[in-house]
Amino acid sequence: MAVVNRQPTHFAIEALRVKPSDTALELGFGAGQGIKALAGLAPRGLILGIDYSPEMVALASNANRQAIREGRVALSMGSLDALPWPAESVDKILAVNVVYFFDRSAKEVAEAKRVLRAGGRIAVYATDRVTMANWGLSRANTHSLFDSDELRRLFMRGGFAASETAIRSLTLPFGIKGLLAVLTKATPAR
Repeated sequence: MAVVNRQPTHFAIEALRVKPSDTALELGFGAGQGIKALAGLAPRGLILGIDYSPEMVALASNANRQAIREGRVALSMGSLDALPWPAESVDKILAVNVVYFFDRSAKEVAEAKRVLRAGGRIAVYATDRVTMANWGLSRANTHSLFDSDELRRLFMRGGFAASETAIRSLTLPFGIKGLLAVLTKATPAR
């Protein structure tokens, strides 16, 4: 999966516009390559990660052991619908190829919005419904498939306004069609 996710992760991280002192969070970090890239972009920041798989926590911890020792990276095992961080504590959130596993009620989106600071950004990458359906890897009981409109509706159910959501189509090698969504939490009017 790390090879498959390399280019989508690059595009999503680029869209986040990470600053050197940002606190960034990766949802479903897998083997930890996104965590490593975020840590490189935020040398004075803090990189957080959460994944439900103990195997992925072990792999990502190994891949990022120096940054963990330095206190710049903290990885957790847990659920994406009950994040262990306080409200408005994160500047950027990365989610690559994990939205398929979100509940249709968008609990995970609402939780991400809760921990995101006003003005913060979330970058979500998903392979488009058409490509996923052709692969035959997804099942109704394990994956939700998305086109641009379905992805936008999920974000709206999670509390984001249409004005806070931008989705663009990507074409990756081998004709893979992808969707890159960037959500920006609005700053409250004063």
